[in-house]
Amino acid sequence: MLNRRAFLAGLAGAGGLAAGAAHGATLSGIETASIRGSLDASELGVQPGLYDDQSEAFARVLDKAAERDAPVYLPPGDYVVSNLVMPRKLRLTGVPGASRILYGGNGHLFLAEAADHLEISGLLIDGANRWLGDHVDGLVTVRGARHLVIDNCSILGSGKHALALENVAGRIERSQISGAADAGIYSVQAGGLAITGNTVADCGNGGILVHRWQAGEDTTIVSGNRVERIAARNGGTGQFGNGINVYRAGGVMVSGNRIADCAFSAIRANGGNNIQITGNSCQRSGETAIYSEFAFEGAAISSNIVDGAANGISIVNFNEGGRLAVCAANLVRNLSQTGPYPADSPGFGVGITAEADTAVTGNVVENAPLFGLHLGWGPYLRNVTASGNVIRDAGTGIAVSVVEGAGAAVISDNIISGARNGAIRGHRWAEAVTKDLARVGNAGFAHLTVERNHAS
Repeated sequence: MLNRRAFLAGLAGAGGLAAGAAHGATLSGIETASIRGSLDASELGVQPGLYDDQSEAFARVLDKAAERDAPVYLPPGDYVVSNLVMPRKLRLTGVPGASRILYGGNGHLFLAEAADHLEISGLLIDGANRWLGDHVDGLVTVRGARHLVIDNCSILGSGKHALALENVAGRIERSQISGAADAGIYSVQAGGLAITGNTVADCGNGGILVHRWQAGEDTTIVSGNRVERIAARNGGTGQFGNGINVYRAGGVMVSGNRIADCAFSAIRANGGNNIQITGNSCQRSGETAIYSEFAFEGAAISSNIVDGAANGISIVNFNEGGRLAVCAANLVRNLSQTGPYPADSPGFGVGITAEADTAVTGNVVENAPLFGLHLGWGPYLRNVTASGNVIRDAGTGIAVSVVEGAGAAVISDNIISGARNGAIRGHRWAEAVTKDLARVGNAGFAHLTVERNHAS
């Protein structure tokens, strides 16, 4: 007879099985219901573990899936393929770390154009550092996709970009990207793209690139990623070697990323209007850790940590139209006067630089060997406030332009400690030409208001 104890134990076992089924109901983001209706690639002529190229069989599987609008499941194993053109609709999933697609060379691996819906999940995609043809920009190249999902994948060893995306909406998430000869993720002309929760490491020329051919709204979100060890193999003075690079793309949000050991900048925005750079951790940048430069209007740079860089945060190029920013509540420390190339005047070792229509408030700067804050450059100074900042152990606490034609600046309520060359000094370009303005006021320069600063 079945007693009450045995009955309850049976229910618990059934519950455990149900929980296990529920836990296994998601495989690389594809629901069990979808898997049940999927095509098993191994049952359609694609066999794991063969060293022969299986591109033709693989292409037939993808076409059959597109005809049925059904997902494709790739069992564990190695698959050598090349020159695959993805159909307009594709849902391709495998077992993370176990379903391995190996590039066979002689052209490209995955190419999609004018796609409606593409999902790739749970795959390891290995480019083996092999040559890619001139007709593609990356190991996975997508030119036009209404909805693209790349989830829980590993993409390794691309001879160019790992992911090259053009005119794409969707999301890239929870993926490991490493060893690309160029950038890990290169997106141009996006519309509604989210790049979240990825690790991008050991790439030759860039980490995550968000670009446009002409300045315009892009609205990409780059959040919660780890970007590490990004080189600048193509050289230059900042075109390459950046962890996250925004170029001409408007409305982009860069938040909550952890970026370390980049040859140039952790985050570099060039011509990006209305950019938000918030809550990022930037460590050991070779040049300026956070840049908002050239023809931009609108930048909010707040609550970031910069530890180790040649310069901390630069909001510059008023001569090219760069203006309108808030720089608040950032922690900048441990800067160096050594950079990746011979520095232009005034040199490396600056905590925060601002030029036009910018509020610099509530920041903490420590160990900036040249300047804690640098306000304006020659006549390129207009409507800048520097208030409520704490500056410790700097060459000069605050350097401000007093060149003819320089616009208004208010320097107030700052605490400056241990500034070896003066707390606040007026500069003509790189040359200090005033006494310490923290002690003597604006020294007759009508464009300056200097008040209530505490220097020690």
